[in-house]
Amino acid sequence: MRSDIDYLRLAVEIAATSRASGNHPFGALLVGPNGDVLLSSGNTYSKDRGVGHAETNVARAAARTYEPEFLEKCTLVTSVEPCCMCAGACYWTGIGAVVYGLTEKRLAELTGDNPENLTLDLSCHQVFAAGQRPVTVRGPFPEIEDEIVKDHLGFW
Repeated sequence: MRSDIDYLRLAVEIAATSRASGNHPFGALLVGPNGDVLLSSGNTYSKDRGVGHAETNVARAAARTYEPEFLEKCTLVTSVEPCCMCAGACYWTGIGAVVYGLTEKRLAELTGDNPENLTLDLSCHQVFAAGQRPVTVRGPFPEIEDEIVKDHLGFW
């Protein structure tokens, strides 16, 4: 099975593809219990505007495809910490773990007051802690931060 860093690098590749297609530079994927990549998505801002986040896209597809008992053994991997909307989507879908590379606070430093990404100062850790079921969270991963930031430089 690949490591969290390996999966994060796949999410970064998805984010780069998302940016190249005219969308925001975010990528996410769903990893099954055996380490298989089951679903993936980039940001779809050009089509969905503010709700086309990569994590929400993956969570929505996962909810349509898999049973909750299976999803609680899966991991959502995303280049940047899920915002409160995306964390909520992961929670309600029943995904059991989330791995992210870059914090929401660091993203806010990169995006500033860009109206296309007015970040909320609300960590996914806080969102999940408010829930009635556990969601394991691993992140951030400082050793991959430069790779993630590269796709955001000059974008916002």
